Amino acid sequence: MMSGSQRGKHLQVTVIAENRETIDGLHAYLQGAGVTSRATRVLGDVTKVAAGVTAVVLFPDDFDAKEVANRIRSLRAQRPRVLVVVVTSSPQRFRPALDPDALSLLPIVLPKPAFGWGILDAIRNHAHPEPT
Repeated sequence: MMSGSQRGKHLQVTVIAENRETIDGLHAYLQGAGVTSRATRVLGDVTKVAAGVTAVVLFPDDFDAKEVANRIRSLRAQRPRVLVVVVTSSPQRFRPALDPDALSLLPIVLPKPAFGWGILDAIRNHAHPEPT
């Protein structure tokens, strides 16, 4: 079994949220767990994800739903191996951008409020699946 610092190794996460406290809190949590983290309040940055990023954590509720759906679809098309984690109180607002497709990873939708450890566990389980 890997320790927390070993499981955080090589993980790179981009956090996108309008709320500064959300960004600061999750960014600090991820950094403390040994995860490379970048944070932005600009929704347009979702399609500018750097190579090597493991996951994008998006808090979409404060953005325009149609723009969010378009950005998620664009990200999934451009970076099909990047995990999209959507933390929302209204996932139905962003369908069908969150529905399965044949080309990209299925996004993970977490209900608000979601805590840093739960978000990180979802990302780690994607990046380092437990053997069965």
